[in-house]
Amino acid sequence: MNQTDRILIPASDTGPVGPLLSEDRLSAAVSGCSRRTFLTSAAVAAAAGAQAASTVAAAAPTAESPRPRRARIAITLDLEMSRMYPRREMMEWDYQKGNLNKETRQYALDAAKLASDLGAVIHFFCVGRVLEQPDVRWLKQIHEMGHPVGNHTYDHVNVWAQSIDQVQFRFRRSPWLVEGMDVPQIIRHNIRLTTMAMKQRLGFGPDGFRTPGGSYLALDGREDLQQMLLDEGFTWVSSRYPRHEYSTPGSPPSDAVFSSIVKALKKSQPYRYPTGLIEVPMSPISDVGAFRTSRWKRADFLKSIQQCVTCTIEHGGVFDFLCHPSIMYVEDPDFEAIQLICRLVREAGDRAEIVGLGDIAKIVG
Repeated sequence: MNQTDRILIPASDTGPVGPLLSEDRLSAAVSGCSRRTFLTSAAVAAAAGAQAASTVAAAAPTAESPRPRRARIAITLDLEMSRMYPRREMMEWDYQKGNLNKETRQYALDAAKLASDLGAVIHFFCVGRVLEQPDVRWLKQIHEMGHPVGNHTYDHVNVWAQSIDQVQFRFRRSPWLVEGMDVPQIIRHNIRLTTMAMKQRLGFGPDGFRTPGGSYLALDGREDLQQMLLDEGFTWVSSRYPRHEYSTPGSPPSDAVFSSIVKALKKSQPYRYPTGLIEVPMSPISDVGAFRTSRWKRADFLKSIQQCVTCTIEHGGVFDFLCHPSIMYVEDPDFEAIQLICRLVREAGDRAEIVGLGDIAKIVG
C-alpha cells in the first residue's frame, strides 16, 4: 500500500470514530501519554532525547481512572514493490508492483521468522501478480508459520478511481489488458484474480482485503465498494489512512508533526459501515510517509512508532503498523521497528497483544 500512489478524491474528512478509542479517551492521548511510560524503551528514548517528553508529556492516569481494555496492536507488511527503492531514480516499479525482487522476498520471510520467534504475528497483504513469479515457496512458508495473508488486488489498483487512466499505471501503458471493461469491472476483476491466484498457487484463500493506497475518506459513502467486497467474500477491509502533518522532505520532524501523528490515532480506530463491512484502518506513520515522502532518519521513525504504540496501550485502542518490505530492507535492515513493537507489547503484559487484522475486526460491535 502506498498512500501517495493514488489520486486523491476531494471531500471532507468526516468518517465515524471507532468504538475502541473514543474522542474522550483520545483527549488524553492528544496531550500525550505519561512520560514514565513513554520512556520504557531506553534505547529509543535515548535516541529521541528530551524532545520526546515535550511531544507527549502529560500526567499518568490517576488511581481512580478506569482500567482501559486490552490494546490490539497489528504489524502489517504489504508485499509490493515501491518506487524510488532501492534507488531514488527507480520509477519502473509503478508498472510492476508485483514483480518482487529477491531482497523484498527475503525481508518478508525473515520478518515472519523473527515475529514467530518473538511470539508475534504479521499480517501480510499480497499483490496477486507476485504469484506469477517462479518460486512462491517463501510465501507458503510465511503462511505455514501462522501469519495471515490478505488480498491487495492483482495489479495494485486504485479502488477510488473514476477513470481507467486513474486505475493503475500498467493500464496506461498497456490499455489492451482492460479492453472492454469499465472501472468497476476492472477493480472487481483485479480483486477476484488475486483470490483465485492465491487459492490455485498457494493453496489457501485471502485473509481480508487492503486497498492499495489508503484514503482518509476510507469507503465512507461508497456503499458500492462496500457491497462489492462483501460479494467477493470479505467481511472487513483496511482502507483508511488518516490525515496528519508531514515534515519538509529531508528536515527532522518537529514536535508538532509528532503530535499530529499521535492525534491521528483517533481517526484510525475500527468501525462498521452501514452495509455491515468492517473497516480496520491503517495507523500513521507509514514507511512511505516517513522515508519516501519526508525522508526521515530511522531514529525519528522509531520515535513516532514508540509514541503511538505507547499511547494506544495506555488507552486500550488499536494500532495498525503499516510498512513495505521493499522499503524496509533499505531503511530498516535489522528489523528495529518490528522488534520495538514486540518489546513494547511484551512490557505491557496483559494490557496489550499483537494480533492479525481479522482478530481486530471480530471485536468491532
